[in-house]
Amino acid sequence: MSKNCFRVGMLCLAVGSLAARPLAAENAAQWFEARQRMVDEYVVAAGVTNARVITAMRSVPRHEFVTPDQRPNAYFEMCLPIGEGQTISYPFMVASMTERIAPVSTDRVLEVGTGSGYQAAVLSGLVKDVYTIEIVEKLGRRAAHTLRRLGYRNVHTRIGDGYQGWPQAAPFDKIIVTCSPEAVPQPLVDQLKEGGRLIIPVGERYQQTLYLFKKEQGELAAEAIEPTMFVPMTGVAEDERAVKPDPARPTLVNGSFEQLLPAGDHPAGWYYVRQGVVASHPGAPDGDRYLLLSNSVPGRFAQAFQALGVAGEWVAELDVSLMVRTRGIHTGQSEDQLPRFYVTFFDAERAPIGQGQMGPWPDDSEWTRKTCRMKVPRAAYLAVATICMEGSTGEMAVDDLRIRPVLKENERPKLLSRGRTSN
Repeated sequence: MSKNCFRVGMLCLAVGSLAARPLAAENAAQWFEARQRMVDEYVVAAGVTNARVITAMRSVPRHEFVTPDQRPNAYFEMCLPIGEGQTISYPFMVASMTERIAPVSTDRVLEVGTGSGYQAAVLSGLVKDVYTIEIVEKLGRRAAHTLRRLGYRNVHTRIGDGYQGWPQAAPFDKIIVTCSPEAVPQPLVDQLKEGGRLIIPVGERYQQTLYLFKKEQGELAAEAIEPTMFVPMTGVAEDERAVKPDPARPTLVNGSFEQLLPAGDHPAGWYYVRQGVVASHPGAPDGDRYLLLSNSVPGRFAQAFQALGVAGEWVAELDVSLMVRTRGIHTGQSEDQLPRFYVTFFDAERAPIGQGQMGPWPDDSEWTRKTCRMKVPRAAYLAVATICMEGSTGEMAVDDLRIRPVLKENERPKLLSRGRTSN
């Protein structure tokens, strides 16, 4: 029950940079330098301002919490696989969630979803005690060993279902949840102190919103932060889930960008939107709104993501269509950094197994319809749709984006007769 994931286009590999080059650090000084650069470029530059949180991010050796084969990627803005189908969150999300619960030195904090132990380690230097729960025994034991080895003595670990919280150690001043249930588990509400803060992603399997809750007079007051994508909370939370995904009928949500979050400035259904806004113009191809990505700094990413369940055993291809407009496009830090759209496929362990691409689009153009068919690997379990300028400068506008599954012929009759279970 661990961390959210996304690669700039690749779930559980990187919301970071396709241009990132692995780092083969050889000594502590090189790891330290890489960590400071990570914080400067991906945490501070992205808007985290809490000085104590920034110091904690600079101090915790992220490379110690990933598997040896992933260490070269530890200090890029990437979430990385840690085994058992789970991931370590990308650095900005760890820092942002930590900042939003406003940790103080006297706090007792509950974390649901230990994963690698990295989030708990970041919290360790900011609060009095951290109580962290992991449902996957192998991960929980490995994280506990890592935390002990690195000297995080105020982090208390246990194996169990985080839906139930940790009643023996309650109440808690703050609760941070790094996996997504359909609704906030009542035991967590009960174990949060009056005036306490709870940050948690809530929603369907591939459509979630990160919420910050404050407990006031026994009730939770909610603040929607942004759409997001975390691994689902398993155990009781999964058993109680009313809306299940239908991977035989993958489809995008809000492909025309007409729906906004209540705050009015973020497209519903799309997450990790960077350098992007929803623009409005009566000449938009579909409705009045469209997504506008813009970038003036070569190498900086402008992007938006959406995940959808895709069962490769049933779906042969994805029929993709979108409207795109480009203006003032110049390559970024390398010649291949140009606007494009792609879909990355993952297996049940969240390992990348293939990718389909549209673009690149290096030249200025008015609204133009682009179409293609992308082959779905048989082992595909889910996919991530990515709109990205990949470090190029200029503007890229996208509207009327559609994805339609093309079913395998031998599966078509039985699947067409099935009822739909999720939008």
